[in-house]
Amino acid sequence: MPQHIGIVACSAEGASLCYRTICVEGARLLGPHAHPDVSMHTPSLAEYVHHLDRDDWEGVGEVMLASARKLATIGADFLICPDNTIHQALPLIAERSPLPWLHIADAVAEEAAARGFARIGLLGTRWLVAGPVYPSTYMRPDAGERAELNRVIMDELVCGVFRPQAVAFHQQVIARMKAAGCDAVVLGCTEIPLIINDENSPLPTLDSTRLLARAALRRAVAA
Repeated sequence: MPQHIGIVACSAEGASLCYRTICVEGARLLGPHAHPDVSMHTPSLAEYVHHLDRDDWEGVGEVMLASARKLATIGADFLICPDNTIHQALPLIAERSPLPWLHIADAVAEEAAARGFARIGLLGTRWLVAGPVYPSTYMRPDAGERAELNRVIMDELVCGVFRPQAVAFHQQVIARMKAAGCDAVVLGCTEIPLIINDENSPLPTLDSTRLLARAALRRAVAA
């Protein structure tokens, strides 16, 4: 039997995309309509934002750990978190976690290596692009771009608001990264794949949401 996947959710839109990917693409590995058991716990996003606004990574970690413990009690075998930003807190609680985790940046790095990308750009919240979740060699947005990307993500995308202006701004940032020598870009907010993909991006995309979901499927089926 495939292992039971536990999703430690943060924002609804990214977690929903991850969940749907697991359920839909599971059929490729397990047969029509089949997928592993999947359980998800989603605390109020306000809990996470409260700690993020204070750069309280210990607090972020405790919220993640509470979800992990709940998922363990209902039978999950391992955990994923479809949110790049709060992965910064994962090292703070990993040793106390009741279950092992797959890391979203590992799933992205594996795909980048498989596709031969050498110079990678990174999009995401202000916390993510200033933090250590992804390698320092990844190109970051400049200060003005970071501020607007963060506004779009936190005020629009996580709320299910998808505007043409947001698409155009992301394309503008990606085009600048391409001009600076990048050969791919990480969609490092799990909502960005809802508005940007290989068809409308100036660079090939590394869709962190779906890559994490596919890594979870492989882990679940290989067990």
